[in-house]
Amino acid sequence: MSHVSHEPVPCTDAERRLRALLERGLPINPRPWLALGEQCGMSESEVMACVYRWQAEGLIKRMGLVVKHHALGISANAMVVWNVPDEAVGELGRRLAAEPAVTLCYRRPRRLPDWPYNLFCMIHGTRRDRVLAALDEIVERQALQAIPHRVLFSLKAYKQRGGRYTREDDSHDRRTPQPA
Repeated sequence: MSHVSHEPVPCTDAERRLRALLERGLPINPRPWLALGEQCGMSESEVMACVYRWQAEGLIKRMGLVVKHHALGISANAMVVWNVPDEAVGELGRRLAAEPAVTLCYRRPRRLPDWPYNLFCMIHGTRRDRVLAALDEIVERQALQAIPHRVLFSLKAYKQRGGRYTREDDSHDRRTPQPA
């Protein structure tokens, strides 16, 4: 097994401030990169260049939206898990992701023998009966009656947050090598 040594990644004070601001989320603003730049002493183009660089370097793997759905009255949240033949999971995943009621769809490895499911999708709603009705419509429309699945409703709302790009002790600013 080889170990990759990582040199310290140069990071200015402005970039440290930008990383801390990104952890809080993008401002609701027509020009969020400009607003972030104004808060950390960078231009809009410098902020965008940093974010692109951090994506290329793997510091930022993805950016997305965190919706506080409970605050919006959406409390019936179902994870539907499917046991799909491996050769069909990609195609079915694309079809499910295109369904209006599905808010998230992704593939995960099975954990046999106890967990045979390899495709997961979320359906959010204001009431359980509406979520189940939406699932029934999807099953009918997509002809999924023969695909084993389970519906798992959330019992608790967990803290939702975006990515973390800083550490408590950011003085060394190094990338930690991951085991191979």
